[in-house]
Amino acid sequence: MSDVLRMAIVDPNDSSRSITKNLLLGIDSIWLEAECSRYEFFSDVLTQTNPDIAVVAIDSDPQRGLALVAQITNEFPECNPLVVSGSQEGSVILQAMRNGAKEFLAYPLQIDDFVSALDRIRNTVLGSSSGGKARGSRVIAIAGASGGVGCTSLAINLACVLAQNQKNTVTAIDLDTALGDADVWLDIIPDYTIQDVAENITRLDYSLLKRSLTQHDSGAFLLPRPVHLDDRPAITPDEFQRVVALLKATFTHLIVDVSKSFNPLDMAAIESADMTLLVTQLDLPCLRNVVRLMQFLDERDLGEKIRVVVNRIGLEDSQISLNKALETIGREVYWKIPNDYASMVESRNNGVPLMTQAPRAKVTKSIEQLAAQIDNAPVLMESAKEEEKPRKGKSLFSFLGSGSR
Repeated sequence: MSDVLRMAIVDPNDSSRSITKNLLLGIDSIWLEAECSRYEFFSDVLTQTNPDIAVVAIDSDPQRGLALVAQITNEFPECNPLVVSGSQEGSVILQAMRNGAKEFLAYPLQIDDFVSALDRIRNTVLGSSSGGKARGSRVIAIAGASGGVGCTSLAINLACVLAQNQKNTVTAIDLDTALGDADVWLDIIPDYTIQDVAENITRLDYSLLKRSLTQHDSGAFLLPRPVHLDDRPAITPDEFQRVVALLKATFTHLIVDVSKSFNPLDMAAIESADMTLLVTQLDLPCLRNVVRLMQFLDERDLGEKIRVVVNRIGLEDSQISLNKALETIGREVYWKIPNDYASMVESRNNGVPLMTQAPRAKVTKSIEQLAAQIDNAPVLMESAKEEEKPRKGKSLFSFLGSGSR
């Protein structure tokens, strides 16, 4: 990750300091400048290393630890104290915040809380230095209005294109645990799958998680679906949320290819996402499902995250006009991807991304432009403006009238 925070830790307890240190060493967005076992020596460490964050574990001596937080605030105003303690007494938390602590986290550290705290501090530290909000990790879910609309092809090619930017680190996750084929698109035989991650979730850390990922020549990583079908769920929604929290701390982009069942695991992915690309084609079953899915997601307060992507534009067989489709779905189209069946099939069969298989094809250029749109937009992205505007209030089957083809 390009937005690296430099960090120093102080904890007189060797055991807890080692646990915190091992946690930090697995995060690519963190550079551990120094560790210290004595409160009285920590100010010298800060003078020498000048870190962005000082992690202060106060349980060995709460009074001295809290006094150190105040000293850091006064003497090192550019350093952000982060207090760690097993005590949850209100008076201790209040005193830490009064002494200048930017965050107060419970020990043992919970990865979700730790990552959230890092994100908030990163926005303060790197955002202020760049004159705006710091860039965080982006989770993009790819969902389909029907089977075979091109979700996996879009997810894989989008991940590979995003990985071409040296500032990006990208992971694609195949959540179709039954019939996913993301590994086929990249001609990868993985050593580990999302099943292995789930089975080790209780001891999962950054180093174990990164060993579970397989890197493609493009630079993108893949966490594929299980090898074997099983009655047991490959991973639960709670386990998936933990995996996402871990990955967000070290990758700039997570591309999640969800299944078409919109089961609890798929919904957990959509809830975790900053944006969901809802892929459709201009045919009756797909457009009907777009309307149904939007109603379903609006009821769960997820509609604002949805961006409609129309795939295979220009496919002549039984296509409904875009104007009629817009009237039906009642919202703007975020992106349009042209039809290029030959290039796409060759790409899949050869296990090579489009940027390698057909770098000059219109479909490749379209996905590259979509990647640029995502890469340059803020985390909560605005809908792209289209020339053709939807009109609400039409019947679901209003495009079946004359002139709709």
